[in-house]
Amino acid sequence: MEEQIVNRVKSSKLITIDLQELNPKNPRSEFDISILLDNGMILREKEFREKVKNFNWNQFSNHYVAIVCKTNAIIPAWAPLLICTYLSEFSKKFVLGTLEELENYILNEFISNLDLLEYKDKPIVIKGCSEKNIPDNALVQLIQRLKPVVKSIFYGEACSSVPLYKRRK
Repeated sequence: MEEQIVNRVKSSKLITIDLQELNPKNPRSEFDISILLDNGMILREKEFREKVKNFNWNQFSNHYVAIVCKTNAIIPAWAPLLICTYLSEFSKKFVLGTLEELENYILNEFISNLDLLEYKDKPIVIKGCSEKNIPDNALVQLIQRLKPVVKSIFYGEACSSVPLYKRRK
């Protein structure tokens, strides 16, 4: 008589949280302010406003957008804000910063809105291996949100995870 192989990982009560899987799938884009400047460096207000007005903002429809300046141009504080007024009509969300900062923002927003009731008194595994790099800050934020409600937290894969936290009895 053969013994049946039991997949203990599949039958466990562990709940896996995969930030890559839960991360919104909307495209990420970068908008470089310097493309609207003279020689990528000089902001002339009248010409800048005209270029912003005539720019094809529709290309960022439903995108998450990082607003950057790839040159060493000195830009007045109102310039990125003007761009925001146009982007807000098309993009999902935007930040003044890099694509990495944008990703942090998106994940932190998701983590802040996470329904914790689903995880109350449960053992949690935060998936460690992803095709897409998950910012460390997002993982830190996730731990902060989960720790007060969960039974335990592991990091990695269900079959080979590292224990991070276990509530005292």
